[in-house]
Amino acid sequence: MKKEGQIKVDSENLFPIIKKWLYSDKDIFLREIVANGCDAIKKYQSLCTIGEAENDNIKPRIDVILDRDEKTLTVSDNGLGMTADEVERFITQVAFSGAKEFIEKYNDKTDAEGGIIGHFGLGFYSAYMVSDTVEIDTLSYIEGSEAVHWSSDGSSTYEITDSDRTEKGTSVIMHLSEDGMEFCDSLKLRSVLKKYCHFMPYEIYYTCVQEKNDKDNGEMPKEKPVNITDPLWLKAPKDCTTEEYEDFYREVFPDINLPLFWIHLNVDYPFNLKGILYFPKQTDKLQVMPGEIKLFSNQVYIADNIKEVVPEFLMLLKGVIDCPDLPLNVSRSFLQNDSEVAKISRHITKKVADKLVSVFKNERKEYESYWDDICPFIKFGCIKDEKFYDRMKDIILYKTTTGEFRTFSEIPKTEDNKVYYVSDMNAQAQYVKIFKDNGIDAVILEHNIDTHFVTFLEYKEAGTRFVRIDSEVDQALKSDEKEDDNTADNEELINIFNKALGDNKLEIKAQALKTEGTPAIITINEYQRRINDMNRLYGDMFGANNDKAKETLILNTADPIIGRLSEFDDDKKELICKHIYDLAVLSQRKLTADELKGFVSRSVEVMELL
Repeated sequence: MKKEGQIKVDSENLFPIIKKWLYSDKDIFLREIVANGCDAIKKYQSLCTIGEAENDNIKPRIDVILDRDEKTLTVSDNGLGMTADEVERFITQVAFSGAKEFIEKYNDKTDAEGGIIGHFGLGFYSAYMVSDTVEIDTLSYIEGSEAVHWSSDGSSTYEITDSDRTEKGTSVIMHLSEDGMEFCDSLKLRSVLKKYCHFMPYEIYYTCVQEKNDKDNGEMPKEKPVNITDPLWLKAPKDCTTEEYEDFYREVFPDINLPLFWIHLNVDYPFNLKGILYFPKQTDKLQVMPGEIKLFSNQVYIADNIKEVVPEFLMLLKGVIDCPDLPLNVSRSFLQNDSEVAKISRHITKKVADKLVSVFKNERKEYESYWDDICPFIKFGCIKDEKFYDRMKDIILYKTTTGEFRTFSEIPKTEDNKVYYVSDMNAQAQYVKIFKDNGIDAVILEHNIDTHFVTFLEYKEAGTRFVRIDSEVDQALKSDEKEDDNTADNEELINIFNKALGDNKLEIKAQALKTEGTPAIITINEYQRRINDMNRLYGDMFGANNDKAKETLILNTADPIIGRLSEFDDDKKELICKHIYDLAVLSQRKLTADELKGFVSRSVEVMELL
């Protein structure tokens, strides 16, 4: 038998578009062809279940075979195969969907719709993204059918002939083009299979003919599939062990650290959704480390980190989500305008929040042990989604400088609802010590995201103001015994320091503080400093031109050194004033190279006075 005909397309310009630009990433062709094989097997099994086909009890499998010498890549399945008539309908009529016809025909008899992945016709043509010529060799499960061979060089013509195939199923033979030569690399093929077919529902076996021939002289290793057909997310959460969750995490993600904990999603109504979201251990305590959410449809990989399905802040997690309601060829416009996708996104957010609340209420100590790792994710989520904040606000923890974890309602506040915080425990250690010595506590907010979070909290918690520990310590530590700071002695003291330092931009005040042993401290304007912090993160986008935040030198008149300053001659006064300022700066930030040079030099001079 030999027959020739014209491929039927809606437009003469449609075929080259399908051939070259059907997908943004040509690697996806392998996913499409293998997924078609899975569909063929699923259809056959469904027909056997309802008695429409006789079960041959042959284990379902898909073979991917590379022949480097022949420059061919073959994908074979042992599914239901096709008749000559079906080849013409499903292959030559590009826009015709074999999967759609199958579902419509057997919808009331089988649950095949839940496992049918795509559409053979359109997905098949992705093979031409990497091939000059493609052949199909197929034999239908229908008794008495004849095997069929189809081939086309990617033009508008094809050829159908008889085939000598004797086993039901379909083989797609791709003759690789120059553009597809990268797929003659065995490592590349294995990588693509792992990415797109890692969890497809039927066993996939990969063979390179040349590698197999090299091994034929020795003992052949046991044949192993390249995929996992029953991924953990398909199991009921109650049937999964901790070890299984951890092993699955290692299987999917290249992370040397085990996850902190996880959320197993298992939804049947109002949509079908399964998956596992892991909370990874953060390796960088200052930066928010990106996560990775892999999206699947019926165990077929779609893409990573699709924010229309998975909210942006959840991208800090790692995990897998399988949503059969999503098509394989998802587009941003489809996802943005689909109401079901929005429901899925909201539900995922709710499940994450519910899990965190449950851990907080039932395992608070364990929750506290996770906090340093999960707080960037939670804070980012609160900023991006105020509904998420409403669910989380009562379980957001604040670690104090005394090492305690407290909720917002428990954190120490002043009478005027002010919260002191520390952004760097090392740089602000002197301030922390002064506060502790006077029984005043502060919370630690030292992650980069806290620059945004404190502003967000002030917006959400009206009346509360966050003040860094080195911003207004004079008010927190001002002595109750000496209220008048505008004495003649204090004015003289300020004049001495002004003359010695010669910095007309530096404001100097004299106050009696509740601490001794600290001659002076520096405070920085909270608002200006926040603007500068934002500019450092995002460039000069907040209009402050990166001007240095206003600093104020607070001279502690309760300190003995300050009290004795008038006893020294002018030269020694200048030396001591500069040294006191150096110590105050050193307690607040790192010295610049020039400042450090001057500090060392003056330290030697001070020792010479002894």
